[in-house]
Amino acid sequence: MPGIKNFRSEESEVLQAKEGEVLVRTQYLSVDPYMRGRMNEGKSYVPPFEINGVITGGVVGEVVESHSPALQKGDIVTGYLGWHLYQVARSEELTKIDPELAPVTTVLGILGIPGLTAYFGLLDIGKPKRDETVVVSGAAGAVGMTVCQIAKIKGCRVVGIAGSDEKNEYLEHELWVDKTVNYKTAGDLKRVLKDACPAGVDIYFDNVGGQVSDAVMSLINHRARTVICGQISLYNGEKPDVGPRIQPYLLAKSALMQGFIITDYATRFGEGVSQLAGWLKEGKLKYAENIVEGFENAPQAFLGLFSGENLGKQLVKVTDSESPTGPYK
Repeated sequence: MPGIKNFRSEESEVLQAKEGEVLVRTQYLSVDPYMRGRMNEGKSYVPPFEINGVITGGVVGEVVESHSPALQKGDIVTGYLGWHLYQVARSEELTKIDPELAPVTTVLGILGIPGLTAYFGLLDIGKPKRDETVVVSGAAGAVGMTVCQIAKIKGCRVVGIAGSDEKNEYLEHELWVDKTVNYKTAGDLKRVLKDACPAGVDIYFDNVGGQVSDAVMSLINHRARTVICGQISLYNGEKPDVGPRIQPYLLAKSALMQGFIITDYATRFGEGVSQLAGWLKEGKLKYAENIVEGFENAPQAFLGLFSGENLGKQLVKVTDSESPTGPYK
């Protein structure tokens, strides 16, 4: 498990924006579970963070100085940027946001990577059909709660697994989830899940892995589909995880299990955002945000992901007292 001791902050003068570049003042940082994987060495789907380097991730910010015709001072933009108060970026690395269409934070959540992950993972791999049972672990996270709602839109019966009664009350009362399970207090989790899924499990959207997934896999139906999105319960393990062998379940049930990375669907992001925005406008989708204030609290907000502090999307609202006219630090 990472700790605050693994992070430090530094102050330095910001680089001057050159031709084709803009200076961005950060407003919001996205903190996400996948960042933990980038803190390990070894080959993966994305390079690891550099030791003594800057953490990078989704950012929303304001253009405070522009040397590009594509963006003007005052524009709100988003991009994959560093954890800086101010930073220089090329205009083609940024996407302009219209704050009138939706709150700017939605591009880091329901209309951003978490929403798209839920959309493509469930619809393209899970292929839900009306009246099927969909089980979602990590159901109160940014991805999980979106999966729950899309499954309901598709006419499925949804069972959400989360780690507190408060989260489960939100899932049932606000998002219309049919049944919820608190994995921390369930006791015999397999039995409780069996009671929650009397017709078995047709689709399992797996955000957590570990013992929760072991229990779900024992309940899958013929031709069930398991979507591997995240394994947050394993990210901080100090030794290799050992669990039940799942191949017999897959074999006996002629079932499918598939992992995916959201960038696999990069060419279809426009489709996903359009549909998610439509559902949001129609009131068929809701979202929750857990916003931690203060740039200096970004590491603590990240660590909070692993203790289950967040309901919905975990964000950091960057507050700084620097003069908007510089010098920028």
